[in-house]
Amino acid sequence: MDGLFEIPGAGQPAPGVVPGGGSLGANTHASAPLAVRMRPRTIEELVGQQQLRAAGSPLRRLIEGDQSMSLLLWGPPGTGKTTIAAIVSQQTSRRFVEVSAVSAGVKEVRAAIDGARAELVRSGQETVLFVDEVHRFSKAQQDALLPGVENRWVTLIAATTENPFFSVISPLLSRSLLLRLQSLTDDDVAEVIDLALTDERGLAGATGLDDEARDHLVRLAGGDARRALTYLEAAAGAAASNGLDAIDLATAETAVDQAAVRYDRQGDQHYDVISAFIKSIRGSDPDAALHYLARMIEAGEDPRFIARRLVVHASEDIGLADPTALQAAVAAAQAVQLIGMPEARINLAQATIHLAIAPKSNAVIVGIDGAISDVKAGKIGQVPPHLRDAHYGGAKDLGHGKGYRYPHDEAFGVAEQQYLPDVLADAAYYVPTTLGAEAGVKERWERIKRIVRGRA
Repeated sequence: MDGLFEIPGAGQPAPGVVPGGGSLGANTHASAPLAVRMRPRTIEELVGQQQLRAAGSPLRRLIEGDQSMSLLLWGPPGTGKTTIAAIVSQQTSRRFVEVSAVSAGVKEVRAAIDGARAELVRSGQETVLFVDEVHRFSKAQQDALLPGVENRWVTLIAATTENPFFSVISPLLSRSLLLRLQSLTDDDVAEVIDLALTDERGLAGATGLDDEARDHLVRLAGGDARRALTYLEAAAGAAASNGLDAIDLATAETAVDQAAVRYDRQGDQHYDVISAFIKSIRGSDPDAALHYLARMIEAGEDPRFIARRLVVHASEDIGLADPTALQAAVAAAQAVQLIGMPEARINLAQATIHLAIAPKSNAVIVGIDGAISDVKAGKIGQVPPHLRDAHYGGAKDLGHGKGYRYPHDEAFGVAEQQYLPDVLADAAYYVPTTLGAEAGVKERWERIKRIVRGRA
């Protein structure tokens, strides 16, 4: 067997394992998707992710120093996770083996690692084992990766769109270098599109692209390079079918089956519309808020961006005036991740209406910003001795915990004692309003404060 995936006694690779160049090496022919053909071959060709490409960065040290180091790549779709795995493989002359987290089981994971170990013994060549969507692996499947990582039989590169601190087991997380990838900017996506128009691997100058059509494709991509190239390829095919030398806006609209809702002539209403959206919610006008939400949805705005703004707004402009506002916003954000568009538009609309009609209070952001301002100004002071940790040996000899009053032993569960450092003893950061549910919070906090501060 002359393939790159070899296991003694086995004739073929296990199901769910892509040997050799993997899906990245097998689809570089002329009929492969544009997004595959245009995949960067070196770290210099990688667009965006400047923090990973900088001189002396861990990724550069891994590639240029040819070090054996496992990576965990965390970021949104289309930001270069699979590309980075391919670059590590190609620029370090390692074999590339891909395991599908969707179809592979523990048996396939172990087979891939055994094959890498056998190749290391036979020829000394190291293997890059790429696991996409590693968050889909069960604990047992992730456990199966540990021997290969610990013994460096493989250079593991695992990619995930989910928070790895929740979706990846601790032993694997601690043995890997976590690299966070950011969504591409509009300028990054435009650069990807322009390169694909001229590069010999792409459209090789056969098709032009109008400025309005480019703006439309960039907007719809939502920071996803793969999506941008998929749309561009569809639009180029439509233009060729219509005998056009260049892709115009109408062709781009038709190709991706979405109307081009213009933000404005200057292209900066991405910021204007989201600003109007938030200010409409803050101003308690759900009709206006839904209008701007619809404009963003139809323009192809990233729904995760909209959801993040709702989550921030729920605490910044509503806070404890309606404690359920944050719950509604977080639920909408989770729904966007679980369901996706177009159905998630309903969840975003529900959260938008909820937040728009909720009573408003900015006491939360005023409170935390006031506290941060004092800390930055040096108003810190010592933690009062009775609040210090008294659980280690010798702490009580230092006076730690002495005089502490346990609130549960006091009337109403509140004890009179000092919590702030001396320099801030009279500080008042949280000043609740009388709006909505915060009116009850205000009344309760005033009663509690009189007891705590000894003014009852």
